[in-house]
Amino acid sequence: MTTGAHPDAVLYSEDGVLPERAAVEHFAGSEKLMRKALALQAERGPVFDITLDCEDGAAAGAERDHAELVAALIMSPENRFNRVGARIHDITHSAWRTDLEQIVGLAGTRLAYLVLPKARGVSDVERVIAILREVEARGGLTREIPLHVILETHGALHQAWEIAALPGIETLDFGLMDFVSAHHGALDSAAMRSPGQFEHPLVVSAKIQTVRAALAHAVLPSHNVCIELRDQAIIESDARRAREEFGFLRMWSIHPDQIDPILRGMRPAAAEVEMAGEIILAAQDADWAPTRHQDRLHDRASYRYFWNVLKRAHSTGITLQDEVLNRLFA
Repeated sequence: MTTGAHPDAVLYSEDGVLPERAAVEHFAGSEKLMRKALALQAERGPVFDITLDCEDGAAAGAERDHAELVAALIMSPENRFNRVGARIHDITHSAWRTDLEQIVGLAGTRLAYLVLPKARGVSDVERVIAILREVEARGGLTREIPLHVILETHGALHQAWEIAALPGIETLDFGLMDFVSAHHGALDSAAMRSPGQFEHPLVVSAKIQTVRAALAHAVLPSHNVCIELRDQAIIESDARRAREEFGFLRMWSIHPDQIDPILRGMRPAAAEVEMAGEIILAAQDADWAPTRHQDRLHDRASYRYFWNVLKRAHSTGITLQDEVLNRLFA
């Protein structure tokens, strides 16, 4: 007999469930590329999130106009699924607060998340969260907008665990390019691309620190860009290595041609997805008591693992069985 108890309600403590976000975060900065991204998402469905970019998208001196454009696009009919966030300028830039106030003030009801680049440490993040909550309160918002923090400075990486522990943090993103540049030439450009980005000890250490801090606090770890724009095999390989070797559950895209190979690289194997569905449905039927599957014992520890397999399959666009969808993802 099916109890109807959802795995998130049974297998985790109240604050232990990872946020449900797409496995791909696609960045777009110019008006042309932002509209193109929104059209692609409308066509494909919410298999990827879109981050409209103020940091790299706004021309110098036109930051306010660009922030207003970002807000208008978020509030427009082109935003079909409310899966659109925005990256503001870093806290040392004069426009960061204007970005936040314009975008949250004009589009806070539909803004999926806010992205903070180049935080120098936990105090920068705390300051942005405080202002964000002030702007939400002034606007009468009934929800708190999640903050995504890009770790790309020595200070932020050193305080990754403290940042991940702050209320309202949804993802920790590793920023490879700025991280390498911050080493004053001690790392060469090979560390910005594969295979160096997965092999250089300093980069490997930083990625591990990001993932460990994120997952310890039920925050999504998000992987940096792949600078290869066309070679699908390289892009897919980068996504797979980020997922399988480091534990990243999300990855940036900077070109529409990167979306599909990243999705493929982030997907679990089809056989494992099928097995996960069988195990979790049987567990739910057993009211989450231990069960037997193919002569192997499963309990809540393995249920947590296989439930995460199903969630990753869902977030990467794998077609799941109707019963799995209806009972677990309706």
